[in-house]
Amino acid sequence: MNTTPLAERMRPTRLEDLIGQEHLSAPSAFLFKAIKSGNVPSMFLWGPPGVGKTTIANIIANEIKVPFYTLSAISSGVKDIREVIEKAKFQRGVVLFIDEIHRFNKSQQDALLGAVEKGVIRLIGATTENPSFEVNAALLSRCQVFTLNSLGRHELEAMLHQAMEKDGELQTKNIELKETEALLRLSGGDGRKLLNLFEIVIDSINENVCEITNALVTEIAQRKVALYDKSGEQHYDIISAFIKSIRGSDPNAAVYWLARMIEGGEDVKFIARRLLILASEDIGNANPNALLLATNCFEAVKVIGYPESRIILSQCVTYLASSPKSNASYKAINQAQALVKETGDLSVPLHLRNAPTKLMKDLNYGKAYKYAHDFENNFIEQEFMPDELKNRQLYDPGQNPRENELRRFLLQRWKKKYGY
Repeated sequence: MNTTPLAERMRPTRLEDLIGQEHLSAPSAFLFKAIKSGNVPSMFLWGPPGVGKTTIANIIANEIKVPFYTLSAISSGVKDIREVIEKAKFQRGVVLFIDEIHRFNKSQQDALLGAVEKGVIRLIGATTENPSFEVNAALLSRCQVFTLNSLGRHELEAMLHQAMEKDGELQTKNIELKETEALLRLSGGDGRKLLNLFEIVIDSINENVCEITNALVTEIAQRKVALYDKSGEQHYDIISAFIKSIRGSDPNAAVYWLARMIEGGEDVKFIARRLLILASEDIGNANPNALLLATNCFEAVKVIGYPESRIILSQCVTYLASSPKSNASYKAINQAQALVKETGDLSVPLHLRNAPTKLMKDLNYGKAYKYAHDFENNFIEQEFMPDELKNRQLYDPGQNPRENELRRFLLQRWKKKYGY
C-alpha cells in the first residue's frame, strides 16, 4: 500500500496539468512563458491554502532543471538562509522556495535581500497573506507577485475525477461519487485537504463498492477529523464565527472564538488585521474610536507577539463587540463603486477643476468655485458631483447617536437635497 497521501501523489509536475489558475498556466500567460523559457524571476505566490502555490514551485523545479532548495518559514531561520545562499554562490540559477514566507520577520527577510538583488538566488515565496503587508518593501520591489485564485466547485470536482482516473491506488477500487457537497464544504476550497479527505473516506469503506454520499463523508470526517485537519481548527469557519459574533455585539462569543484561534496557533497579525477591517466595515462612524483602537491593537501585537498579545486582542475584541454598529460607510463605497462602473468616467465640473495655467483659466477652469471658508459656518451650497449625477445620495448615516449627529449636520446644510 502506498503511504504517500493522495494529494502528494496527484501533485502535477507540468503546468499544463495544473487544475485552476488558468491566468498563470495558460500558454499566453507570463508565468507559463517564463517557466518554458527557463527565465523564472524571483516571485511571491499569494493565495489561500491548497490552491497550488507549492505545486507551482515544484513544477518550476521540475521544468527548469536547476538546483532547487526548500525552506519553511515556520522552522527555518537566518542561519538556514545563509547556508543556502553560500551554496548558491557556487551554482547557477539556484531557486529557493520558502513556504509561508509571511512568517519571516524583518531580519530574516533582510537576509534574503542581497542574494535576490544580485541574482545569487531566485526566490519563490508562498504566502496566504497579502505580501504588501507582510514583506519588506525592498524585497517586494525585486519580486513579481502572482495571485492565485480560490478554487471553485468545477475545479475541485475535476480534481476528484482526475484522482479516480489516474491514481493507481484509487483505480483498484470501485468508486461511485454520488454526492460532493460535503467533501467540498469540509475541505473549504483547499485542494490538498479535499484529496486527502477523499482518500480517508474511501479507506474507511469496507464494501465492494465505495459509494460516496454527503452523509457518509460527514460521519467519517467527524470520527477522523484530526487526520485531515491537524490543527483541530476549521480556519475559515472559525474566523467567520468570530467576525459574526463581534458584528452581532456578543463579546462572550467573540472572545471564545478568539481563544479558539489562539489555541489553534493562528497568526496574531491575521486576527488583528481582521479586526481592523471590521472596525471600519461594521462599526464605522457609529464609534470612530473603534478604528483607532483596532489600529493600535494591530501595531501592538506586531511588537509584542504571543502569549501577551492575547490580552491586547481580548481588549480590542470585547470593545468592538460592545460598540454600536453601522455599515453606512461600507454601503456608501459599494454604491459609489457600482455607480462609477455604471456611468464611466464622467467629466469633472468646470468649477471644480484645477487651473494652474493661463489657458485653463481662460477656459473657465475653477471660475465658479466658491471657497467654503469664505462663508458663514465654513459652508456654501454648491454642486460637487458631475452634472449627470446631481443630487445623488450615496452616504446615509446609520441610526445611532454619533451618526445621528452627522445626519443633523448634513440636514442643516443640505436641507433635503440629499434625501434626509
